[in-house]
Amino acid sequence: MRGRTGRVCAVGIAGLLLVGTMVACADPGESPQGQAAPVAVTGTPTDAPLDEAVAEPSPSVSGVAGMGAAPSRRASPTPKPTKKPTRPSGPATKPRPVAKPPTETKVPPAPPKPAPTSCKPSYKGTQATRAQAKAALTDAAARTYWPTSAPELKIPLDLVKATAWQESGWQSNIYACDGGVGLMQVMPATATWMNQRFEQSYEIDDYRDNAYLGANYLAWLTKYIGDMYFESDFRLDADLCTSELDSCLLNAVIAAYNFGHGAVAQEGEPLTIPNPSYVRNVRALMTECVCLGY
Repeated sequence: MRGRTGRVCAVGIAGLLLVGTMVACADPGESPQGQAAPVAVTGTPTDAPLDEAVAEPSPSVSGVAGMGAAPSRRASPTPKPTKKPTRPSGPATKPRPVAKPPTETKVPPAPPKPAPTSCKPSYKGTQATRAQAKAALTDAAARTYWPTSAPELKIPLDLVKATAWQESGWQSNIYACDGGVGLMQVMPATATWMNQRFEQSYEIDDYRDNAYLGANYLAWLTKYIGDMYFESDFRLDADLCTSELDSCLLNAVIAAYNFGHGAVAQEGEPLTIPNPSYVRNVRALMTECVCLGY
């Protein structure tokens, strides 16, 4: 805001009073020297999993905290603003011919063998409404799952919605014959591993927690495969893919969600897409699924 000085300066003695007025009319809104009001840090969900010990500042700070304390009356060096992480831009990163060693040594269990085709799924409890399922999937996609080492890694909402539709048709209370549970058809062994890995306590039977588990698994696969093959370029944009299914990270993550990370990414081996039909189905659902309109 701009203050008004008032009409206190007489014309006859303008030379002297002008100097006095300039000193007396200093901006009163400046903060006391060396003090700044405490600011609450927000941005990262309180229950988002921390992927490692906090050895570096969290990238999620409020705008006020990011600007630093108010300026002091005494001259001091201007602090350099902290650079916010940005997503890569430009052409897609081509997959490496062979994978680098994985950054994660503790990996999820392999998926179980497919159930007999004659087996029919069962249902337990009350099914969530479409509005409830949409809210849960939307919230899960909005989370930052690697806030320290890969804060730029994001899981697209259309991918989460399409995966849930492919896996369960958005049925929150379905139990598949192979052991998959709920919206995202999370395997109990995978849920146990993820809760231990990220020090969480998500309940596989709760449709909201089930959405978080599924999106978290997509995020883990993105980090794992992105580090091994795509030089830590974690973009899951569909327009980075070509007609070759092994050309982009998005297709690899979709494939691994269905077949497991070990069927897609192995150290020293080229990227593999063992389930092209599944990948094509999910990719089509990302743009054509009726669920996108719910």
